[in-house]
Amino acid sequence: MDLRYPIGKFEKPVKVTAEDREQWISDLASLPATVQLHLERLGPGGLDLPYRPGGWTARLVVHHLADSHMNSFVRFRLALTEDNPTIKPYDEAAWALLADSRTMEPAPSLAILDGLHARWVVMLRALNEADFARTFFHPEMGEVRLDHTLALYSWHCRHHAGHLGLIAL
Repeated sequence: MDLRYPIGKFEKPVKVTAEDREQWISDLASLPATVQLHLERLGPGGLDLPYRPGGWTARLVVHHLADSHMNSFVRFRLALTEDNPTIKPYDEAAWALLADSRTMEPAPSLAILDGLHARWVVMLRALNEADFARTFFHPEMGEVRLDHTLALYSWHCRHHAGHLGLIAL
């Protein structure tokens, strides 16, 4: 198993069905509870263990999930309310070096994930086919559809849950 990609690399779907979208939304809905379960299994000394040599620690993974998913939630909202808005990328590795990511307990980021995912799931379940076809412009990736972004963040949930699971073994 490639520890960096415990569930494999993301593959953008060619065709997206309503069933695919519902599964991906369910993946987002279940993430906070999955993270909480892994953190409980880790115990107090496990937060600063990496999932692989040179990899992020459990603490960094949880804070990264909150950072990344806040950005994605905002991108969805922009794409739903503006015509192909240009979004701002961010340097996730640099964000991980900030003091809060390196030192804080994961509870505040888990609380962010709880509330954010509750809102995100309600918003996503209210969208129709045309809404999921809406786009935003990413300066590094070009035009990105919301249904493909949903697929990516479903993968992102499972990807980092896989990392936490490796540490919690």
